[in-house]
Formats: sequence, structure tokens, C-alpha cells
Amino acid sequence: MKNVMLVCLCGLMLLAVGCSGSKAPKVAVSLPEKYNTPDGMVLGADGNIYLSCPNYNDPNYPAKVIKIGPDDQITEVCTLVPRNPQTGVHGALGIAMGPDGHLYIADNQGIAGTKEYQSRLVRVIMKDGKAQQLQTLVTDFRESNAVSCYGDSVYVTETCLDPDAYPMPSGVYRFKYSEFTGTPIKLKHDAKDGHLVVKLYTYNKEWAVGANGLAFDATGRMLVCNFGEASIERFTLDDQGEVTLREVVARGDGMLSTDGMKVCPKTGEIYVADFVADAVHKVCPETGKVTTLWQNDVNLGGADGLLDKPSEVCLRDGKVYIANIDLPFAGNEYDEAHTISVIDLK
Repeated sequence: MKNVMLVCLCGLMLLAVGCSGSKAPKVAVSLPEKYNTPDGMVLGADGNIYLSCPNYNDPNYPAKVIKIGPDDQITEVCTLVPRNPQTGVHGALGIAMGPDGHLYIADNQGIAGTKEYQSRLVRVIMKDGKAQQLQTLVTDFRESNAVSCYGDSVYVTETCLDPDAYPMPSGVYRFKYSEFTGTPIKLKHDAKDGHLVVKLYTYNKEWAVGANGLAFDATGRMLVCNFGEASIERFTLDDQGEVTLREVVARGDGMLSTDGMKVCPKTGEIYVADFVADAVHKVCPETGKVTTLWQNDVNLGGADGLLDKPSEVCLRDGKVYIANIDLPFAGNEYDEAHTISVIDLK
């Protein structure tokens, strides 16, 4: 009996690493198989959380967008069609809602295993809460990832500009709404495209994954996650999109990776998903102090609300919602539970 108790206690300690004082995550939404790979999230002006599901884990199901209502009930918004005409698939990752009420989505083809420079930025035209049409806005990304709308522009992280370079470069592209005139913008492949406003570098050869999560604070400063460096950088941009100040807000300090990210509009605190560590953290924007809200062991399945390769966070009503993308990397195995976890911050 003592041995059994010891094993149980060790297991509990393993599940709760770094989460002193935090509430345990619970299942907010249990998703059916047709939404098997939840990822990008954005809080819409209507109070719904819009969620992208690229369905990489089971591509028998097409990519979808669904919304999570205030009561945590889900409604399908659309199937993302037409698919990429060159690959026949759609890989919806980052999602943002523009001031026009339309959805801007990164079609990441790299995770789907397609050829280089097939990733895109697309727009779903919305009317009265319903999807009307999908438009291709920008083509020839290598790895389009996060999307954020700020001011007169849409910003998109490019997770890898050149996989053969060391340190590996990545970056952020900026596109003004006025540029979307009907003909898709085709990016240059030499990382010298005029839309590229920021470049980052990743030195971690084990995780050669660069610019990932993307957000803006209340003053308009741009925050970018460098996944492989487990860091968050902050950029002050002028009206022309030129960088006037670059700062490292946080690096490491309990974070093993920095994936999706959101900024609390009231406090400025940064919430970030840690894919590698199966964790979610809060970062102080002034001091860079990292507080781990929850971390659990790898490959636990996520059926009870535990984190299962978290890739994105979203804030609503004093809670942090966490998308468990459950990709089979970093010691994880894809399983049948497809969940959105939630931690009550109150």
C-alpha cells in the first residue's frame, strides 16, 4: 500500500509542476472527430470565440472554422473551401477578425506535408454571422502561422524563411487592407519582400521553429513568439511599419517553447501556450516574469481537461481557453480526445 501511495503522490506531483496557486484546467469543449485538430482562436466582437480546425491529425475531414458561444456550445461556421488549388488541402492555423468583421486565416501547408511555398493568407467574408465566401489574399508563404489585425493592416508570422540557414530566420509580414484588390499578392522567395517588417532568428537546432504567436498590446506594440527560443519579443513600429524599438520581454524561465499568445486588454499581461512543455504561462509585460499557470506531463490524452500539446490561448470572461492541437511531436501521440481546456483566472 505504501508503494501504491508513493506512486500516486509522484504522479500528482508530476501533473502539477509549476502550478502552485493555479486552478486545474477543465474541459470547456469536447470536440467530435470532424474537428480533430483545434488550433487558432480569436474572440469576436459578438462574444463568440472563433476556432480554426485544420484537421491535420485526420485529413479525412476537411478544415473547418467553428465558434464557441458564451455557453461553451459549438456551432460550425464553415468548411474552408475552395482548398488550395495546388495541394488539394487547407491547413487553417492562425485566425483573426478584422475591423470589417471578416475572418483572416493562415493556411499553413507545411504541417500538412505539401511542397514549399504553398501556404497562404485567406479571408472568409462574413455577413450576419455567417460565412459567405473564401478569398485568397496572399500566396507563397513557406509556413504562414499566426494572424493579427491591427490598425489598417493584417500581420502574419512566417515561421521559416530558410530552413537551411543557421541561425534559422523567420519573420512577420504586414499587408494593408487597401492592397487586397482581388488579385492575390505573391510573396518573393528571397526573404527580401517589402512586406517583411521583422526578422527573427532561432538558434535551437532541436526545435528549428521560429516566429509563431502574434499579438498587439493596448499601445500598438507588436509581440512575437519565437517558438524554438522560448522567447517573446516586442517591437515598436512607426506608421510605415519600420521598427523603432526591439526588446526581449521574456525568454525561458520555465517556458520550453512559445506558441500561440494573447494579451489581456485590461492588464497587458501576456498569456502563452507552451507546446513542448504541455503548459500555459502568464508573462508580466514590464518585468518579463513568467508565472506557470499549469503544466502537466506529456501524452496524458487530455480527456480530463489536462493539456495535450497546447498551441493557442484565448481570453474571455476571466478565463483562459486553451486549444490542444495534439500533434504527434515531442513525445506525444495523437488520441481520440479533442478538447478545448479552460482555466478560471478568477
